[in-house]
Amino acid sequence: MYGRCFAMAFLVAMVAVAQAAEPNDNPTYDDPFAASADGDFAIQGEYVGDLDTGFGSLKTGARVIALGKGKFHTVLYLGGLPGDGWNKEIYEGDGELKDGAAVFQQPQGSGRIENGTLTMTSSDGDAVGKLSRTERKSSTLGQKPPAGAVVLFDGKNTDAWENSRMTADGLLIPAATSKQKFGSCTLHLEFRTPFMPVARGQGRGNSGCYLQGRYEVQILDSFGLAGKDNECGGIYSVKDPAVNMCYPPLTWQTYDIDYTAAEFDSAGQKQKNARMTVRHNGVVVHDNVELPKSTTAAPVGEGPEKGPIYLQDHGNPVRFRNVWLVER
Repeated sequence: MYGRCFAMAFLVAMVAVAQAAEPNDNPTYDDPFAASADGDFAIQGEYVGDLDTGFGSLKTGARVIALGKGKFHTVLYLGGLPGDGWNKEIYEGDGELKDGAAVFQQPQGSGRIENGTLTMTSSDGDAVGKLSRTERKSSTLGQKPPAGAVVLFDGKNTDAWENSRMTADGLLIPAATSKQKFGSCTLHLEFRTPFMPVARGQGRGNSGCYLQGRYEVQILDSFGLAGKDNECGGIYSVKDPAVNMCYPPLTWQTYDIDYTAAEFDSAGQKQKNARMTVRHNGVVVHDNVELPKSTTAAPVGEGPEKGPIYLQDHGNPVRFRNVWLVER
């Protein structure tokens, strides 16, 4: 309803952008310093501010997604960013670099980014507001393990994992399977997806966290997508997240998962399904969801035995840190 009142697409210009990277069919950056060589990285991200809707000022968020080779997709969220006021109404647009600027244009209006500020203009040329680039942080980022927690990874070594590796700067590299096995528990982990602007779908920052090696919470660079079960925050092949809380690539994100194991009788017959509550970047995206089956590609089948935490390798440089667990 607000689309007639203010700009829905953007003319984007970047001042003092970094020098473009060497041509690459599928560039992959696993840290922000390396990604800064790609000028598109500085444009992509989240923006938030107030717009004049014609009915008063309305908080509005935007996500600008880099698609590689100077192309972008933009999603505008009325009410604020997902998890911060969004009222479920969105508008989308596409654009590309032209003469050093990334141009988005629709009949409803235009916009312009300079020095981290997106200035919105209506179709009749009136300024309707500004959105500023923001870098959100999860409310549980850096959370310390409580007394009695099992620390699985703290950046010092990979002793808690089978055949695993870590980077020189102390990040866990998947695949990684915990040596210890667990039942019901609360798990905290922090992860970072790479910047892979040309990649699409399941080829873009793919990994996963499996509880007991059986039930996967998907990890993927699905920044700005709809939020499906095979995207970040989804319980793979079981349920979509309530909201897509995926932050931009190369931003540290958190999962906090309360997991209740399935119950079996003495004959090994399942009596109750497993359940989980998932907080993605501090926001509940699954509330006590029943898990009727092990998820796709689970390395461990359903059963009464305890199982490991498994962090999947899907060929992309996803990284982990601050992984700990409290048994229940």
